Amino acid sequence: MGAFRFPRAARMLKPGDFARLRGASRRIGSRYFSAEYRITDDTAARVGLAVSRRVSKLAVQRNRLKRLVRESFRKNRAVLAPLDVLVIARSAAVVVPGPELLADLDLLWSKLPRAQR
Repeated sequence: MGAFRFPRAARMLKPGDFARLRGASRRIGSRYFSAEYRITDDTAARVGLAVSRRVSKLAVQRNRLKRLVRESFRKNRAVLAPLDVLVIARSAAVVVPGPELLADLDLLWSKLPRAQR
């Protein structure tokens, strides 16, 4: 059960974290999300979210997307290499049902480097 926790250390919170990521990152994408990532020296993966008002003017819709991304990341964090990931929602994601978004996020996570076992 401990492998599926989502501690504070698993989140990118400081502006400096986002700035370092923007400076030297790689991009991947899926139908409803795009992501920027960079390999780090940390022990585990961290996630940052960007769901702007351009995606939806309604906060409830933006918050739903963020909850789904956090939940999906929490479940897949253990298999990812130590990296920082910035997930950016696309406006098409607002009207899509949750299970389809979770499947799209699984595709996104599969494109990221895996942890060495």
